[in-house]
Amino acid sequence: MNLEGEIVLFDFLKKKIESVFKKVEKVVTEKTLDQKSFDTIFWEFELLLLQSNVSAEVISKVKEELSSELVGKSVKRNFKQVISSALRKAFNDVLIEVKETDFLKSIKAKKPFIIMIVGVNGSGKTTTISKLVQYFKKNKLSCVLAAGDTFRAASIEQLKHHGDKLSVHVVAGGYGSDSASIGYDAVKYAEKNKTNVVLIDTAGRLHSNTNLMDELHKVKKVNNPDITIFVADALTGNDVVEQAKKFNEQIRVDYVVLTKTDVDDKGGAILSVGYTIKKPILFLGTGQEYKDLKVFTKEDVLKKLF
Repeated sequence: MNLEGEIVLFDFLKKKIESVFKKVEKVVTEKTLDQKSFDTIFWEFELLLLQSNVSAEVISKVKEELSSELVGKSVKRNFKQVISSALRKAFNDVLIEVKETDFLKSIKAKKPFIIMIVGVNGSGKTTTISKLVQYFKKNKLSCVLAAGDTFRAASIEQLKHHGDKLSVHVVAGGYGSDSASIGYDAVKYAEKNKTNVVLIDTAGRLHSNTNLMDELHKVKKVNNPDITIFVADALTGNDVVEQAKKFNEQIRVDYVVLTKTDVDDKGGAILSVGYTIKKPILFLGTGQEYKDLKVFTKEDVLKKLF
């Protein structure tokens, strides 16, 4: 992760954890922690997690994990160490990752490998696509882009601009043209030119818009993507969890990419979105440059938090 992301990410949560430690340490007077004292302690952590945009589902899981780790255990002597260790284990259990080597192996096993990109307006789909192109090129994989967002003004020009800068072919039509057909033409181009990866852009849409979600179904049915990636803005907090749920219910999501993590000081989306839909976070967007795409690993998150 770049320097800016390292400075900001989880800063709010870390500072608040320290203040909670000081507050609840006074509560612990017994040699072993009973359920009543645990409930008092966790109430403070629950408020903190809610303030950090952590979903209720994840909070419930963290409480369950912490209870099993702490109730009936000796915590008085090494309070901070014991609680930190239990929190680390709880967060480890809610984070879901895929090994980068396994991901790349699956990409290289099929030509062309078709990736469909979905998400709401403003989440950073087009920028993420350009970063993915850079990532794949670094791993010696060729790409073609399908300008399937035929709804948003200037979206096609934006994708073509990135394509030109990255020396990648972009298959496009006009605004209002059929997104599924553009994806289909891109797949045919890839087959003819032995291109490794097809990246299909789609129009940003609210998950509650039935007509636009129906269009996504068509794009998916026509092009049969190998994976569908949901791109989400980390700054939207708990909204991203609801978005992920709806997209996963309606079109089935395989991976998540979280953008704007370089300016997210809370980190609730990272702790929540993957666990909520039981799908791995694949990358974190950490800036506006093509290089600003960080492979997600649980260990990186846990090191930053603890």
